[in-house]
Amino acid sequence: MLGILLGSIAIVLLIATLIARIELHWWWIRSFEFPRLQIACLALITWLLAAVLLEGGSWQWVTLLASGITFLIQGYYIMPFTRLWPIQVKTAKSNDGDKTITLLIANVLTPNRQAQPLIDMIKQHQPDIILTLESDQWWQDQLDPALAKQWPNSVKIPLDNLYGMHLYSHLELTDTSVEWLIQDDIPSIHTRVTLANGDSIRLFALHPRPPAPSESEKSLWRDAELLLIGKRIHDDPQPTLVAGDLNDVAWSRTTRLFCRVGGMLDPRRGRGLFSTFHAKYPLLRWPLDHIFVTEHFTLVGMQRLKYFGSDHFPMLATFCYRPSRKNEAETPEASTEERSEASETIQEGKTEKQET
Repeated sequence: MLGILLGSIAIVLLIATLIARIELHWWWIRSFEFPRLQIACLALITWLLAAVLLEGGSWQWVTLLASGITFLIQGYYIMPFTRLWPIQVKTAKSNDGDKTITLLIANVLTPNRQAQPLIDMIKQHQPDIILTLESDQWWQDQLDPALAKQWPNSVKIPLDNLYGMHLYSHLELTDTSVEWLIQDDIPSIHTRVTLANGDSIRLFALHPRPPAPSESEKSLWRDAELLLIGKRIHDDPQPTLVAGDLNDVAWSRTTRLFCRVGGMLDPRRGRGLFSTFHAKYPLLRWPLDHIFVTEHFTLVGMQRLKYFGSDHFPMLATFCYRPSRKNEAETPEASTEERSEASETIQEGKTEKQET
């Protein structure tokens, strides 16, 4: 009986692993990309139980084989986001304040009313740029008085549809615009940031809609928005940061394609998962909040900050603008087929309307 139970669990885990490899946009397929770490842990536990508790027989071999394959496949995706893997964004050799930029990203969760803990964290860490997601008019009313003096440059998009966005900066912002890239209720911020030494860099702030039954029946529109930004970066190469709650995990097919299309680097690679969602469920967490950079930047430091009432943890990262070290990075590059796929996804996202 135990053999049948463990074998069935192993087979289910393998099926879930294989479903995630299907190249379709339906939300229930893409959702299997999220819990890779959890599935890998369950597969390892199942393998160990079968090895210790079962005494031969077909069910033991089925369990060992299925759970072993599952663990290896999931490990292939997870391993780059551990310290066992080479880092992708090089570590800064010195902290040159005039060339650094510190960003704090926080999905505040619209109904969350614990603004003061976030404000306290902001004042403690003194980031150059603060980006809040899901921030509505109430959040704007709390943040404005607290931040306006030290972070006077701002972009404010208070919305009550869970896709409001606010950006506060004490560095100068230029060429700033709010664009509705794929869907007319999902904003994004596009701006240039002038560093203390006078250098100008580009920043995109994003928060695409997730593939979920209550949000979107497909990942198409999320994927299209990410790939559209990646394509813009490729078509107009310059020092760039992309930040936000991307509603996608670091190891997903779309995120990896976005990095190859845009030549973007992930500071998580070789350093850790830094899982930011769900803040209230330790066993169900994955990395949804991101900061990607071009090869012009090195990493001074990155950390996940403490809980403040939201379902996301804030992220804090400091980068150093070092174009002289760009040749040290192994910049990902998309193939011709991948660029064609990205263009098709973008076009499909612009033309197909969401049903839910």
